[in-house]
Amino acid sequence: MARFECRILVVDDNRDHTDSTALMLHLMGHHVERAYDGENAIELAKLFAPDIVLLNLAMPKITGVMVAQAIRQGERGNLVHLVALTGFAREEDRLLTRAAGFDAHLVKPVSPDDDCGRYVHQ
Repeated sequence: MARFECRILVVDDNRDHTDSTALMLHLMGHHVERAYDGENAIELAKLFAPDIVLLNLAMPKITGVMVAQAIRQGERGNLVHLVALTGFAREEDRLLTRAAGFDAHLVKPVSPDDDCGRYVHQ
């Protein structure tokens, strides 16, 4: 079975969640970078040029929605798959992420078999 290797940026202010998600994706064979805040995420998105950004919404200072908007406005903004990885599960939250330019909205905890599979493995 062929594998598709992705460049994935994992963004969450919860370091344990970020690190464990990044490790899982790395073990699946992907190139992974981590950011623990929105400001660092925006800079890493420019430098790392990810295929996918797994992005928490509720972060201090610069929220996930603000990060998504900044990435979409960047040079590669239309090439990146933005995936909200959040604890917010209401329909209003899904509408917010769709309006902000996210491609998918996943609710924590997420397993590799969830909807994210179409982004991170083939």
